[in-house]
Parts: sequence; C-alpha cells; structure tokens
Amino acid sequence: MILYLHGFRSGPQSWKARSLAARMAELGLGDRLWCEQLPVSARATMALAEAAIAASPRPPTLVGSSLGGYYATYLAEKHGLRAVVVNPAVLAPLSLSAYLGPQTHLYTGETFDFTPAHIDELRALDVPALSHPERFWLLAETGDEVLDYRHAVARYAGCRQTVLDGGDHSFTRWDAYLDPILRFAGLIP
Repeated sequence: MILYLHGFRSGPQSWKARSLAARMAELGLGDRLWCEQLPVSARATMALAEAAIAASPRPPTLVGSSLGGYYATYLAEKHGLRAVVVNPAVLAPLSLSAYLGPQTHLYTGETFDFTPAHIDELRALDVPALSHPERFWLLAETGDEVLDYRHAVARYAGCRQTVLDGGDHSFTRWDAYLDPILRFAGLIP
C-alpha cells in the first residue's frame, strides 16, 4: 500500500498523483494507492492519514511531495514506516508563513484562509531527528524554485538520496522514478 500525501494547495488531481495512480493501475495495483484531498489543517490531515494507516492490511509506504514530504516524515517516524520524500518542505512552518491569508487550491479552485493556527499545527509535527534514516528516500531537484534543496539534503543526511541537477519544485523527472518507488515500497520486484 502507498499513501500519497500531496503538497500545499495541491491535490489528487496533480500530475504526480495522477501519474502514480495510472502506473499502479497499469500494474494491477490500483487498489493499493490511497490519495485523498488533504485538509488545510495539519491536525485534520493527520487524522485522515492515521485512519488510512490503521485501515491498511500491511504497513504502507508513504510518498510525500513538498508539504506532503513534511507530513510523511512525521508519520514515518511515528509509525516506523518507509517514506519517499519528494522536494520536501523540511521547514514547513517557516516556508509556509509566507502564505498566510487567503489562498486557492490549485485544482479545486476552493478558497481558504491560511492562518497562524495552521502554522502552529505544522510546528507540532516537527521531527527533530530521524531515528532510522534507512527508512527514507529523498528525491530532490536542484532547480526547485520554491524550496532550497540543500535544506532537504541536510535534513535527510544518512538517508538514501537522489539529487538531480536542474528540474523544478514539481520534480520534473517523476515518471522515471515510479517503478523505483514501487520497488522501494515492496510492491514490485
């Protein structure tokens, strides 16, 4: 099972989520993907993800992009799970402070107010150190225009790391890593 956690203002309609879903369906693994629209509230997102983890027949692998990488790190540490973090927001409370105020979901068009209380909820999920770096795989591109990839390299020191020159925040070479992610998750040989 893979739990895919999307980024801030994103959703299951993102090209990464759709591409992963299509590849898993192609391999007959469509029923092994959980990818929901995450609430704005980190607390509500954790409740949703915790329920999915509890319902999974086997320990899932977390795949998180941007803010989803921050969430995946917290959940992987809490539950002893494996996680692939893609251009993760390692300093989410700090980096997302720039987005306080009215926001719009990129795919649903829904508007919401991002508040200091949301930042506090994110701060509560901070993981000071990774207890088992071998459970993590960092995928990052140096051309990320939103987040400094060097923060992720430092944060996930000791973890498996794939850092590619160029690209952008979307992780442009995503499709080339779908099968390796599924192997990391133990879903294909």
